[in-house]
Amino acid sequence: MLSPASGFRGLSIAAADGDIGSIRDLYFDDITWTIRYLVVDTGSWLPGRQVLISPLSVRGGRLADSVPVDLSREQVKHSLPIDADKPVNRQQEEALARYYNQQYYWEGPNRWGLLAYPGMPPVPIRSPVTPVLEELAARDREPSKGDPYLRSAHDVTGYYIAALDGDIGHVEDFLIDDRAWAVRYLVVDTRNWWPGRKVVLSPEWITTVSWPDSKVHVGLRQDQIKAAPEYDPSRAFEREYETRLFEHHGRPKYWEREDR
Repeated sequence: MLSPASGFRGLSIAAADGDIGSIRDLYFDDITWTIRYLVVDTGSWLPGRQVLISPLSVRGGRLADSVPVDLSREQVKHSLPIDADKPVNRQQEEALARYYNQQYYWEGPNRWGLLAYPGMPPVPIRSPVTPVLEELAARDREPSKGDPYLRSAHDVTGYYIAALDGDIGHVEDFLIDDRAWAVRYLVVDTRNWWPGRKVVLSPEWITTVSWPDSKVHVGLRQDQIKAAPEYDPSRAFEREYETRLFEHHGRPKYWEREDR
């Protein structure tokens, strides 16, 4: 099941002993396009405070109006506060992981370190270090290049999308797989180029992102995107649609290579 990122904003975070606040934003890393943290505003319970909650703490996935977590209010109360106007660096992430006794997601061959998905037992290491992990390690060795590497879903909404032969629209939303907490698709509003129709693009098809220019470049032509299966946000997002989409673009299907 895929959920729009915008639908997470405002959901309450249900700890074991009561609500701790509501989701203000989602932070994803710009290499694997994985949701690494829920940015939680603690509201009147801890006025003026925001905290980061990792999907590793989520218990059983999102509900209709809340996200349950395996944490207590006391744990959250004493966790590290964040400044939403400043980037989150690796040192802060390490401190958070140690505080919550969680494994570093950047240590291991999978999307979540030794885990294929949050909540699953560790997956045996069967392959050498991947290019993604090498990139993460390189950023750690060169902090000036590594900070910031977490991006705000709210801030990236509105970025322009550029095909190989011209712009096609802007990012309207993201579709989140809340099992892996992966950004599976960017939802693109094409109203100025292709009125009345929306498209979805996989982050795997992105060639570069110019963060200073707020522009996402994809390795597809406009006509390829226009001829792709239409995205209808009012309909369930099903594997049959994904299959047609990936086969249209001649790209390998992510679900055939990821551990289940």
